Amino acid sequence: MMVITQKITSMAFEIHDGLTKREGQLTPNQKYLAISRMPSLLEYLSYNCNFMGILAGPTCSYNDYKAFIEGTSYQPRHQENANGKENGKYKQTEPSSKNDVISKLCTCAISLAIYLSLCKLLPVERSIDDGFISSTPFHLQVVYLYLAMLALRPKYYFVWTLADAINNAAGFGFNGYNKDGSPRWDLISNLRILDIEFATSFKMFLDNWNIQTALWLKRVCYERCPINPTAATFMLSAMWHGVYPGYYLTFLTGIVMTMAARAIRHNIRPYFLVSDSHKRVYDVITWAGTQVAISYTVVPFVLLAVGPSFKFYRSCYFCLHLLCLLLVLALPVRSRRRQAKEQPGGLLKDGLLKDGLLKDGLLKDGLQDNQTEHNSTDNNCNQKAKAT
Repeated sequence: MMVITQKITSMAFEIHDGLTKREGQLTPNQKYLAISRMPSLLEYLSYNCNFMGILAGPTCSYNDYKAFIEGTSYQPRHQENANGKENGKYKQTEPSSKNDVISKLCTCAISLAIYLSLCKLLPVERSIDDGFISSTPFHLQVVYLYLAMLALRPKYYFVWTLADAINNAAGFGFNGYNKDGSPRWDLISNLRILDIEFATSFKMFLDNWNIQTALWLKRVCYERCPINPTAATFMLSAMWHGVYPGYYLTFLTGIVMTMAARAIRHNIRPYFLVSDSHKRVYDVITWAGTQVAISYTVVPFVLLAVGPSFKFYRSCYFCLHLLCLLLVLALPVRSRRRQAKEQPGGLLKDGLLKDGLLKDGLLKDGLQDNQTEHNSTDNNCNQKAKAT
């Protein structure tokens, strides 16, 4: 139901963009995603109820799914390789997903084994046990919380990677070629495990977690909300997850965490860029801080109820809530939209900020220090638009 909700709302906005808006009113990504013809009932049901994604998703754009069904998803990407030259090696045949499917199934097996081995040894509920709180030093409580959340994540790795592998096995998910000419099958991938576990910022963690949901939130809410889009996106995410109070506590906490993380990055990070050694120290500190902040934030998401969630936060004296509020007040950061408006060309030709503003409801700070070879689905849209 959650995935179908994403698909129906995405499709509604894509039809709205394609049938009611002029081309100049759309961003490059919206132009690619726009649906210019009303889909038939069969196309609508096929997109929403196909066997590959009916249970666990992930969501995808209608145009990507249509290209896969019509057999045209490979054609634009056969024209060029990473150097802009014709790629003869893979030009004649459809690329095989066998290696990627096997790799993802191995990841599923490892994730499932880790989760089943550790989930009962490190329950999150122990963090609110009176005996544990009274007998365990605070720093060891923090370490335990991190380990408990670390043991919890593999179940998501298992489900999302398995869903990705199922789509790849059916031939859906091809996303061009790597620099060495090997095919990429990450068009609808939902996470990047190593980037999650070694994230050095709150934003970087969420950039690589539940990627397709983050893109959905960006497209249907953040880019279209005229007032306080960050808070609106967090609240939409909470409502989409369900009615448990813990979801709302998590996403409300996420708002202040986001603001504090942005303030630290904009005001403190530049002082650590003077040398590689300083940068490494900064990365280690921010990695530890990110893992603690994420673990602290998502405890209500796991506990679900109000009572246990507040019991946990009271046992920590709401320390990160207070620290984040102090950081936001002491290190204010101007709105990215306001900064863009004040710069001579700060807004793009289409009148909107550069794509990539949001990941899972978070505003990107635009100063990424480690550009990786991973491109978001939005960037893939740009590549496909150019190729076609």
